[in-house]
Amino acid sequence: MSQGRGRLDRREFMLGTLAALALPGLVIPAAARPAAGNASAGKTVLAVVEDVDPFQATVRAVGFLGGMNAFVPVGSRVLVKPNIGWDRRVEQAADTHPEVVRAVVEMCLESGAGDVVILDRTCNDARRTYVTSGIRGMVDALASKQVHLEYVRENRFTMVKIPRGAAIKQWPIYSYALEVDVIINVPVAKHHSISGLTLSMKNLMGLMGGNRGTIHSNIGQKLADVSTVIRPALNILDASRILLRNGPSGGRMEDVKVLNRVAACADPVALDAYGATLFGIRADRIPSIVAGYSMGLGEIDLSRVKMAGT
Repeated sequence: MSQGRGRLDRREFMLGTLAALALPGLVIPAAARPAAGNASAGKTVLAVVEDVDPFQATVRAVGFLGGMNAFVPVGSRVLVKPNIGWDRRVEQAADTHPEVVRAVVEMCLESGAGDVVILDRTCNDARRTYVTSGIRGMVDALASKQVHLEYVRENRFTMVKIPRGAAIKQWPIYSYALEVDVIINVPVAKHHSISGLTLSMKNLMGLMGGNRGTIHSNIGQKLADVSTVIRPALNILDASRILLRNGPSGGRMEDVKVLNRVAACADPVALDAYGATLFGIRADRIPSIVAGYSMGLGEIDLSRVKMAGT
């Protein structure tokens, strides 16, 4: 299994847990590792592909980063985390396009993943959102025993310590995100009335338990704090169609703009900085991007990022 990519390091995780036995129910994850794109890791590569077919756009974008086998080892357990929080149709751009998710899942299987789980802590009823978004139908059509679409259960959140947290020092995180070998983060690019935009770091909120209203206070820093302990191996931004206004739920077709783009990067800050440009917004105007950069989670300056793709 992989070490140090897209998950909490198992050895450090266990050592931290043993150290926390005096605090029942509290898990202390591994300290944050250098993010892709930091000076120690070499120059960030960000791939952008424009294609009317979101499946092909996703496959090609990941291909520019070396293919999915660069991120998913043989036999690994993979968590694919799209945004499927809203009871909206595909064309309404509130959820990740099912064809983008299908491409990710199929590439994971081709890379030899042993198990692939898809889930989100939804805002609307999960059974409706999974169906209306097209994710349920996509998974059913795959008909693979290795692919599972799971409903989040409130009793499966584990309190996790956040050693580097500035706004939060601990938070309940969905247990599966702590157990898998690889996390692939697959957000949709859209407006958000509180955080400014929903991009890769904001999409991790679907793995957070607790009161959503509490998260929304100082949300940019809290998302960066959580990003120090949940570290996806790869972030894939669905910008096949983006929600310009009235996010995160949307609903009006006049708020949707079709871009036919998919972007991929291991660095969440760089990917979010690029995502902001799709809305004509400077990266330093989005609190989570600024906080993530300040905490060393990635590169905010796209002039220092190697762009690949079309």
